[in-house]
Amino acid sequence: MTERSSEPRIVVTSQDLERLRNVIDSTGDSRSLAASESLDAELARAIVVEPVQVSPDVVTMNSRVVYLDEQSQQTREVTLCYPKDASVAEGRVSVLAPIGAALLGLSVGQVIEWPLPRGQHKRLRIMSVPYQPEAAGHFHL
Repeated sequence: MTERSSEPRIVVTSQDLERLRNVIDSTGDSRSLAASESLDAELARAIVVEPVQVSPDVVTMNSRVVYLDEQSQQTREVTLCYPKDASVAEGRVSVLAPIGAALLGLSVGQVIEWPLPRGQHKRLRIMSVPYQPEAAGHFHL
């Protein structure tokens, strides 16, 4: 993945980092491999903090997040999850999906422009984090 000049600072917990490295290491098929490489690049630039230190407005794994698609002006609420838990019908977005990887580590108010397949881009703004496991004391998720 090429370096994006407008990359916002992202924060990842040490627990999420360890779990996500396992997801990356277990990726086998070529489609997932490209997504894993994008996620790996995001993790490489992340500020890593302990779960008890993460700000409650940061999107961590299993967080519910409300974001605004600045092109369409549509707001959407999703839960950022691991690939095995993903479900479009339930609003559970895999961290290996382009939007999922884009959301990881952002905090309320941050904007990211993220490349999508076929040369398209999405510009997303984090509006709120209604649920974050760490803020709720749910460190086992």
